[in-house]
Amino acid sequence: MNTVWMSALRVSIIYVIIGVIWIITSDKALSYFFVDKQSIIELQTFKGWFFIIATGFILFCLVYHQLKNMNEAEERLRYALNASGDGVWDWDVPSSKVWYSKQLQTMLGYADGEFSNSLDEWSSRVHPDDLALVMEDLQRYLDGKTDCYINEHRIRCKNGHYKWIRDSGLVITRDEHGKPIRLVGTHADITTRKEADEKLKLANTVFIHAYEGILVTDTDNKIIEVNDAFTRITGYSREDVIGKSPKLLQSGKHSPTFYEEMWHSIKTEGYWSGEVSNRHKNGQPFIEMLTISEIRDADGNAVNYVALFSDITHIRAQQIALERLASYDPLTSLPNRILLADRLKQSMAHCQRHQQLLAVAFIDLDGFKQVNDTYGHEVGDKLLVTISNRMKAALREGDTLARIGGDEFIAVLTELNVFEDCESVIERLLTASSEPISIDDKTFSVSASIGVTLFPEDSVDADILMRHADHAMYTAKQLGKNRYHLFDVNQDDAIRSHRKQLLHIERALENDEFVMHFQPIVNMRTGSVIGLEALLRWQSPKEGLLPPGAFLPYIENNPISVNLGEWVIHAVLKQISQWQAEQATMPDMISINISALQIEQTNFADRLASLLKAYPEVDPHKIELEILETSALEDIQNVSNTMNACAQLGVKFAIDDFGTGYSSLTYLKHLPAEIIKIDQSFVRDMLIDEDDLAIVKGVIGLANAFQRGVIAEGVESAEHGKALLELGCELAQGFGIAKPMPAELIPEWIAGWKPQW
Repeated sequence: MNTVWMSALRVSIIYVIIGVIWIITSDKALSYFFVDKQSIIELQTFKGWFFIIATGFILFCLVYHQLKNMNEAEERLRYALNASGDGVWDWDVPSSKVWYSKQLQTMLGYADGEFSNSLDEWSSRVHPDDLALVMEDLQRYLDGKTDCYINEHRIRCKNGHYKWIRDSGLVITRDEHGKPIRLVGTHADITTRKEADEKLKLANTVFIHAYEGILVTDTDNKIIEVNDAFTRITGYSREDVIGKSPKLLQSGKHSPTFYEEMWHSIKTEGYWSGEVSNRHKNGQPFIEMLTISEIRDADGNAVNYVALFSDITHIRAQQIALERLASYDPLTSLPNRILLADRLKQSMAHCQRHQQLLAVAFIDLDGFKQVNDTYGHEVGDKLLVTISNRMKAALREGDTLARIGGDEFIAVLTELNVFEDCESVIERLLTASSEPISIDDKTFSVSASIGVTLFPEDSVDADILMRHADHAMYTAKQLGKNRYHLFDVNQDDAIRSHRKQLLHIERALENDEFVMHFQPIVNMRTGSVIGLEALLRWQSPKEGLLPPGAFLPYIENNPISVNLGEWVIHAVLKQISQWQAEQATMPDMISINISALQIEQTNFADRLASLLKAYPEVDPHKIELEILETSALEDIQNVSNTMNACAQLGVKFAIDDFGTGYSSLTYLKHLPAEIIKIDQSFVRDMLIDEDDLAIVKGVIGLANAFQRGVIAEGVESAEHGKALLELGCELAQGFGIAKPMPAELIPEWIAGWKPQW
C-alpha cells in the first residue's frame, strides 16, 4: 500500500515541478521576445497546447515505466510462486471470504474453482489435532502479539489423505481502528520435508537409544560421533573419543594382517562383519560382534564409515562353557565319551602313521556303588573326583583319561612299542584307585577292574576297540577284581555268549516267562510238613522248562539278579495270598533264595517292606529268606544290619549250602540267621563217604552249639532220613521226600504225604 502511494506521489511531484518550471520560464520568454499582445495571446494558446501534449507524453512515460515495473515485479512473483509450488490465499476478514490461488487448489487435488472460498470450508479440512493450534496462532497475530502469522499443520486433500502445509500471512489492510481487514499469505507443501524430518528424528532416536554401540568416523578414520551404547560398552565418553582414531579400543590380540583384510573387505565390498577382541577403558578385554559399513555420496565417493557393534563377551563365555559341557564331564572335568571318541580316532591314525601301538584301558571301580548307595551321592561324587585326579596323575603326558559313565573310565595310552610299555601305567592306575580316601572324617577303600586291548593288534574300529576293552574288564572283575586283564579274542566269544544270555534272561523277565515251583520241607520225626522252599524255573518258549542252574550263574553279581529277586518275592507273596484265599492247606514257612547282591542293596529292607505292604493279608513271619553261604558278602556288618531291619518286619533268615564256602563260621557268628541248611553235596554221599558224613556231623554240632535250627538238603532215600535222625537232624528236604512241583500241586501233595521212616 505504501509503495503505491509513494509511486502516485512521485508522479504528482514530477508533474507539479515540470508545470511550475514551464509556466515561469515560458511566460518570461514570451514577454522577452514578444511585445505584441496579439502575438503573445496566440503564443500563449500554442504554449498551452504544447504543455498539454508535452506533459501528457511525460505522464505517459512515467506511468508506462511504473506499470512496466509493476508488471515485471508481478511476473517475477508469479514465476517464483509457480516455481516454488506455493499457493496464495487472500482473506477478506469482515466477510470471512477467502480467495485461493490455482496452485493451492492443485496442491490439494482440486480443480480451479472447485475449492470453496468459505473460511469454514478451509477449517473443516484442517486435521482435528492441529486446528486448535492453527486458530490460536492466527488469533495471536490478529491481536498483534506476533509479527506475522506462521503455522505448520495438516490439511485434508480431495483424496482423503493429509498433507503438511506451512501457512504464513500478513495483514495488508486495517481500518481506522487498526483492526485487520485483509490478510494475504501463502501455503507451502512441506510434506516431504516433514517426512524427512520424521525419518531424521527416527534415525536420531535409533542412534541415541540403540542397544548396540554406534561409532561414526570421517574418511580420515577420525571419530565424529558415538551413541550412548558406545559409552556403556567401552567406558569411553563422547568427549574422550571425538576426533580420535578407533584404534584406541584395540586390545592387541589381532595381527596387522587381520586389520588389513578387514579394510580390504570394506573398500571392495562396502562392509565387513565379524568378531573383534577390544579393550574397555578400564583395561578389561571384551569381545564384540562388529559390522563396519562404508557410506558413499551420490558420486560414489566414501564420506563416512559407520561401525555397529554389540558386546558378546557373556555369550561367547556361555558358548565356550556349552562347548566344554558337550566335550567334558562336568563332575571330574575329564573328557567325556564324545571327546574320547575323537581323540581315540586321532590316536589310532597317529599310531598307524608311526607304526606304533596304543592301549585302550576300560576302568570300572569295584565297590563304588555300595559307597554311593550307603553314604549318598555327595560322598560318591567326592570319591569319584579324588580317584579321577589320582588316575589322571598316574598317566603319562599325551595319554587321555575319560569318564564315560557313573564309575567307568577309559584311558588311552599312546606311543607304545610293546604291551610291556604300558604295564607300569596300568599298575599305577590300579594303585591310584585302591588307595584309601578320607571324606568327611570317614575312610573309604575301593578298587578297579581294568580291561586292556591293543591297537592295531586288535585291528577294529574305535567303538569295537572300546567294547573289547569292556569285555576284558568284565573278565578282570570275574577273576577277583582289583586287577587288569588283556583282551583275548577267544575269551571274547565266551563273553559275548554270556552277555547274549543275560539279554535273553532280561527279556524273559520282561515277558513274564519265569514261574515258581515249591519243594516241601518236612520234620522226619513227626511227619509234618513244616515249610516249602520256593524255587525259580524258566518256562522258555524255545527250550521248555529250565532249572535254575541253566540261567542263574549268568546273572550272578549282575543287577538283573536284583530285579529277578524282587520278582520272586512278589510271586511268592502273591501265591501265599492265593492259597489263603482258597483256604488251601499250607505250612507255616515259605523260604525264598536271595542273592548276595540283592541283600547288599542299601534299600533292601525298605523294598521288602513295600512288597509286604502290598500283601497285608500275608503274615511276614511265614517268610524265610535264604542266603547262599558261598556268596561273597563284601560288607558283613551292613548285611547284618539289613537282616536285623528285616527281622523287625517279622522275616526270618537261613544260611543255605552251609559248609561249601570259606566263610561258614564268619557268617554263623555275625549274621542273625535262625536256620542252617546242610548242602546236598554232603548229605547225598554221607552214606558212602566218611568225609561227607564227618562234615554233616560237624555242621549239626555247630548248629546245636550256636543254637541254630538245621535242615538237611538232598535227602534222596529213607536210609538218608534214618541216618540224619540218628545224628539229631529232624528237618529235611530232597527228592526222596518230594521233587519241586508247581504251586497248584502242593495242597494235594501235603494231604497225601506219609513219611517212610
